[in-house]
Amino acid sequence: MKKQFNRMRQLANQTVGRAEKTEVLSDDLLQIERRMELVRLVSHNTHKRLVFCLQGQLGTDTEKRHKKLPLTTLSQAMQEGGGQLGDESLIGKMMDVCGEAESRLATELMQHEVQLERDILDPLNQLAEVEIPNILKQRKQLAKLVLDYDSAKTRWYQASKSYNQAMAAKADSLKDEMDEALNKVEICKDQLSADMYNFASKEGEYARYYVLLLETQADYHRRSLAALEAAIPTIQIQQDSWMEKPAFGTALEEHLKRSNREIALPLEACVMMLLETGMREEGLFRIAAGASKLKKLKAALDCSTSQLEEFYSDPHAVAGALKSYLRELPEPLMTFGLYDEHGSFLMSCKTNSNSEYLVKFLAKLAQDSEVNKMTPSNIAIVLGPNLLWAKTEGTLAEMAAATSLHVVAIIEPIIQHADWFFPEEVEFNVSGMFAMPTHPATPDPDPGLDRKRPGSLVGQDGDSHTARKDRYLSRPNLTVSALYVVADESITVTETPTEDLPSPDFKAVP
Repeated sequence: MKKQFNRMRQLANQTVGRAEKTEVLSDDLLQIERRMELVRLVSHNTHKRLVFCLQGQLGTDTEKRHKKLPLTTLSQAMQEGGGQLGDESLIGKMMDVCGEAESRLATELMQHEVQLERDILDPLNQLAEVEIPNILKQRKQLAKLVLDYDSAKTRWYQASKSYNQAMAAKADSLKDEMDEALNKVEICKDQLSADMYNFASKEGEYARYYVLLLETQADYHRRSLAALEAAIPTIQIQQDSWMEKPAFGTALEEHLKRSNREIALPLEACVMMLLETGMREEGLFRIAAGASKLKKLKAALDCSTSQLEEFYSDPHAVAGALKSYLRELPEPLMTFGLYDEHGSFLMSCKTNSNSEYLVKFLAKLAQDSEVNKMTPSNIAIVLGPNLLWAKTEGTLAEMAAATSLHVVAIIEPIIQHADWFFPEEVEFNVSGMFAMPTHPATPDPDPGLDRKRPGSLVGQDGDSHTARKDRYLSRPNLTVSALYVVADESITVTETPTEDLPSPDFKAVP
């Protein structure tokens, strides 16, 4: 109690300047002390923030840590969901594969956090909460011993200078007390100095923790990336092998390959429905369908369903869906080559069974033109821009203005002479998915008449071109220059252009 009182009195005297303060540490040790305080503070903050970054529970065993990881619960949810959906669902397959990948990532994360705790967090905590505080505790102890020494020294000095005999008698005992205090100061100072120098010499080792942190994180991310790269090809194979991909907006060749079909599903489905209920519908392909019904039909066709009974009663929606499918193809059904090169329809379409399929249907539709008002010309006008367009980009209005006459001049004769271009009969129910139409076929006006080549409508004067030429000349408002490829010869029929409409330069390439 007395020693504590003497310390407080000595400290008060030193504070107000009435007593000298003994400084036992050198300047370099004082500098080390200041740096030590900062290192303890930043190490404590780093440890605290790094712990916040952990997803597992600090200090638990590996199995419990793994179970508590969010990635583990995500993996379990995905695999359970995949099991519920089953292998018949692409989403189910994807969830199962993703669940396995997330489980591997959870394992990698658990191992990473265990290593992080062992190699970085524990040493940082040891440094900030044990090693440096122990040194600082010695520093406080040294400060107390120095106060004891200064107090003993002051009392001895006062006794030795006093004329009071009682005080002078105590001088010897105070001298011994002062020497003993000085001895304790030296012992504590030596120990503290050793610990401080040891800390300074190990600063490079402490700094290594931060290098190790980045190396550990880099290794974790490499292993995680490897797990993901191993999973991605598997899930991509699942995706690519899935047959049920939307048909609208997908390239025709890709859709046929993926669905293992000869005729595109939207094309066959719409044709079969129109054969059943739409062949005598006036204005087919011209009258717009209800937007909601059309959207529903397109969605049904995109998921490859054959349950389309509700749409049979709305042929305009069916016709709209067919037009939309043709329009959304990346390349027109009649190909860019036919448009750009004005080339032979035989060369571009005889190898495309979908073109033949559609043309034969349109020709069949035109046979009922007296009822449905859809002549080859009208069909070409309303459907042609969906079958053929330029590869160059532009606004819809610009493209329509530039190509309307051009396209009509190509599509109309193809529909008119479909049997010449495609002499073989077409089985419209190619896949067998749809019921055969009950709509009776329009009878041939003259079954015994030999099939003529386009342009071979012989007039009474024997001119093979008179009838067709007269027909075109009877329509002075339409300016066309059309190619008809007939066997091994080309016949060009040119209408007289009006003054207002320039004649498109549409030449033949046989």
